[in-house]
Amino acid sequence: MTSSPAQPPACPEAPARHGPLRRLTARGRDETHRGVSSLELFFDLCFIVAMAQAGAQLVHAMVEGHVGEGILTYLMIFFAIWWAWMNFTWFASAYDNDDVLYRIVTLIQMAGVLVLTAGVSQAFEEHAYLVVVLGYVIMRFAMTVQWLRVARSSQGPERTTALRYAVGLCQIGWLGLLALPEAGRPWVFLVMALLEMAAPLYAERARPTPWHPRHIAERYGLLTLIVLGETIAAATVAVKSGIDEHEALGELLPIAAGGLLIIFAAWWVYFAVPIHGHLRSNRQSFLWGYGHYLILVSGAAIGAGLEVAVEQAVGKAYLSPLSAAVTLPTALFLLTVWALHSRFYKVGIAQQSVLPVTALLVVVCTFLGHWAVLAAGLVAALAVAAGVTLTALGASPGLGTGGEGAAVAVP
Repeated sequence: MTSSPAQPPACPEAPARHGPLRRLTARGRDETHRGVSSLELFFDLCFIVAMAQAGAQLVHAMVEGHVGEGILTYLMIFFAIWWAWMNFTWFASAYDNDDVLYRIVTLIQMAGVLVLTAGVSQAFEEHAYLVVVLGYVIMRFAMTVQWLRVARSSQGPERTTALRYAVGLCQIGWLGLLALPEAGRPWVFLVMALLEMAAPLYAERARPTPWHPRHIAERYGLLTLIVLGETIAAATVAVKSGIDEHEALGELLPIAAGGLLIIFAAWWVYFAVPIHGHLRSNRQSFLWGYGHYLILVSGAAIGAGLEVAVEQAVGKAYLSPLSAAVTLPTALFLLTVWALHSRFYKVGIAQQSVLPVTALLVVVCTFLGHWAVLAAGLVAALAVAAGVTLTALGASPGLGTGGEGAAVAVP
């Protein structure tokens, strides 16, 4: 999953595309104009369906009053979705040769996530994880096939790395999870998740995989963008439903306005700086890649929280305080983006403090009752304005808003 700066590129240019069957060999880290493929975008859309289903079930659980139980199940399901996506993403960045077999195996993996999606409602409502685990097994099988193809086409340390990824001993633990009593599943899940995340550390010790920094940064950025787009869509549908069924325009306008400001601010702070230049070492790439679980899970949860706020506003839910479903994931998103992205491009205490202080103020907004979501949105918007102003007053050289070499508007 990660790469060392000293690792030489396996090949200087991308392999020829659209061939029938070829050896699955490593791509070069110095390929020019390396972009996201249409297959990768198609792949992401299938995963967004799964994330949206998990978010919808979280809303249902919270509206019914099962807050703690719903959040725990949501975090577990989201981890399974995110981990499968991440494994494919880093693999594709290093080994995508776009031949027929590669495409077919990727489509099988997409089928696996759709199977997992079909089991999300059972996991939330009945705590039955058979279909979810079956979908995960299908995805894991597809990745094993890809790594075995790499092993067949390589030798030495590279082959060792591929075989270590292909073994997948953790899969036995996931299957065993089905036989455990319900009370013990979260703890076993936590152990299995930690083992899964430790597996790449072990596999990459033989030879780092030659992923492409710009490609990886773009892949993560596009998924984050799609998640934020899905958040807007879910919140819009909830507001429309509330207006159509209850004509509660006055109650819903502050939620809609605040939600829109929050999501716009989330987009702004995430994409304010180019992050690929930071992805240089094993340690940096692991922390950055794994940390995106918090970015993605909180970004998706903002949409679910806005739906819960709408349900509360029209009298369908009774949570106290209801706005925590919006403010807490918003604060987590802002704080994590600061930790993984923005802090590396800030100069001075003032710039460094903007996002952490904003996250704290957003949490305080929780206690403002009906105006909490709007207040949180205004705080987030003011954070963007503060970042732009501070950067204009004392911008560090060499940073850019959409590229490199210009002053950056970093909150």
